[in-house]
Amino acid sequence: MFKKYLEYIKDNPEGYWFKAKWYGWGWTPVKWQGWAVTAVYIALIFLFALTIDENLPDRKIIFTFLLPIVFLTIALICIAYKKGEKPHWNWGDPKAKN
Repeated sequence: MFKKYLEYIKDNPEGYWFKAKWYGWGWTPVKWQGWAVTAVYIALIFLFALTIDENLPDRKIIFTFLLPIVFLTIALICIAYKKGEKPHWNWGDPKAKN
């Protein structure tokens, strides 16, 4: 099964940065550009998490942490949508039709 999954990931003649997940809905990074975008997203989340001051009131935490995370997530989804396969529901190998 892992071998078939690797074949699915490598079968990328369109040069997508993100391909549809094998199970479920969404994307998985398949090229170095997709992995770089994902790594930057995770690094920025950690950066925002490190900047939180425990003594801030709840309203300030929303603006200093949650709001940037929402914008980062929207940006990640937009990049994946633009540079990836069109999202669709998969349940296993899309080439194996029963």
